[in-house]
Amino acid sequence: MNFLESIRVALESIRSNMMRSILTTVGIVIGIAAVIAIVAIGQGGKATLMQEMEKIGSNLFAVYPDWRKDEPTTGKEFALEDVRKIKEQVPQIKYMAAYAGSYESIRGGKKTKSARITGTEGDHAFLQSLEMLEGRFFSKSDESRRVAAIDEALAEELFGRKDVLGERVVVNGNSFAICGVIKDKGSFLMGESKYLYIPIRAWLDMYPDGVIDSLQGSTYNGAEVETAMDQTIKILERRHRAKDLYAGETLAQQMEMASKVTSVLTLIIGAIAGISLLVGGIGVMNIMLVSVTERTREIGLRMALGARRRDIMTQFLIEAVMLCVIGGIIGMILGVGGAYLIAKLAKWPPLVSWATILLAFAFSAGIGIIFGLLPASKASNLDPIEALRHD
Repeated sequence: MNFLESIRVALESIRSNMMRSILTTVGIVIGIAAVIAIVAIGQGGKATLMQEMEKIGSNLFAVYPDWRKDEPTTGKEFALEDVRKIKEQVPQIKYMAAYAGSYESIRGGKKTKSARITGTEGDHAFLQSLEMLEGRFFSKSDESRRVAAIDEALAEELFGRKDVLGERVVVNGNSFAICGVIKDKGSFLMGESKYLYIPIRAWLDMYPDGVIDSLQGSTYNGAEVETAMDQTIKILERRHRAKDLYAGETLAQQMEMASKVTSVLTLIIGAIAGISLLVGGIGVMNIMLVSVTERTREIGLRMALGARRRDIMTQFLIEAVMLCVIGGIIGMILGVGGAYLIAKLAKWPPLVSWATILLAFAFSAGIGIIFGLLPASKASNLDPIEALRHD
């Protein structure tokens, strides 16, 4: 029996036990679909995350109290004057702003919503490459004024519209006039949080016990960012007479860490999904052993007509591989479809590579070979006379 004839016989055997064949391949289908979908979604999410961070710029850095130290923070790690001094002494720095924040209830129009209140400075708009839907972000000249920039999602929730320039919002009993509406970038990094930005002096006046959380800065080019960050830390240590109190991180370092985390998570979840492939392979082996028992007389007849043991082993091995390959093809279709569906809901592109599909296809065929060897070997080692006597 040649190879093509073996495939035809294998397909006939699968078709004659259709329901059993379908149930046998379920594990393979689920495993292949899960692996392809998880890898595609993970790669798409990773690529989108990198793109979002690159939009902000690779020349950003942040300095904050080193939380890894045993000593608790004092609340005096930063002062507003620090920003001015650092910009004067570090020529590589293009923009810098101080940050403080809290979650509060905001009243606007006839509604009250909980949102993130961020006290910052005018350079924040340049640091984060903000686009204004209406109006402007506040500037240095607005430091003593009660003005606010609101994101368009929060404006929509509070006022039911986005053209809210001149409207007032009330935070912790303090009224602020809206000077600008920030355009939504469509970024998933910000999540569902709503933001209201006010001058940091107004924030500190509103919260006398509040503290500046961090300083963020950017340089003229990415090559200078680490130098500028190190110099910023040294200036802060000198101004506040504190050694090893501050830590810094560049956006490039955050991107590298995020890339490693997403890769590891994708690998772990993909490995878990791959377990179902092993379970599916065991199912294929069990069904093939049952098939050998059911077809014992047929095997004896073939041997009596001249089939060699190698032919019998090849026949059953091909049948096991065909079951896994059919399951793999169905799994690939479901996996690619599932990846596109989930990615569409998550609003990022799925990266389904041919390498992943071919690897999954090869893996499904490999499982058929591995778990088909035992049934095929059992079939080929049957005694022809005893097999013909089998009822």
